[in-house]
Amino acid sequence: MIRSRTALCLALPLVALTALSACTPPVADNPAEALLGSMLDTPADAPPGTCWSKIVSPALIETVTEQVLVQPERLTASGAVETPAIFRTETRQSIVTERQVTWFETPCPADLPPDVIASLQRALQVRGLYTGPVTGRIDGPTAQGVRRYQSATGLDSPVLSLAAARALGLLATPLDRLDEG
Repeated sequence: MIRSRTALCLALPLVALTALSACTPPVADNPAEALLGSMLDTPADAPPGTCWSKIVSPALIETVTEQVLVQPERLTASGAVETPAIFRTETRQSIVTERQVTWFETPCPADLPPDVIASLQRALQVRGLYTGPVTGRIDGPTAQGVRRYQSATGLDSPVLSLAAARALGLLATPLDRLDEG
């Protein structure tokens, strides 16, 4: 049996991660507002009034192609090939790594006014992770600085996590969470 193996990743490479932001609205008395809130993309157990983002790692799919012997070759008495072998090509796919979704809490938009974004840019500058001007707006270079800062903690996302915002001193940490990591 002749065998060739090829790995094929559908979508993006596993290291390419997608971050999507979403906020859960406060609990609403109006059923229409509650319905709108239920359509937002958040983890099932997200507390009301919190904001979230996620990283989606696509599944890694391997395509295996095999040449399967259908009929062996026929040889003459002298050893010459009378009829060559006949093969059939079989291809199958299998999931090597399942799709993974990683949720993380983020500061809500109201918690990130321009002065806080400017402080974020300065905090990234002193760490050598951002070289752009302090504008008070999250732009591409700022998002890349956030990604570089957070990747050291295992979170490869340009979306600022609540943990990173607190670690940088941008947002207060509630007293009941001071002893957590």
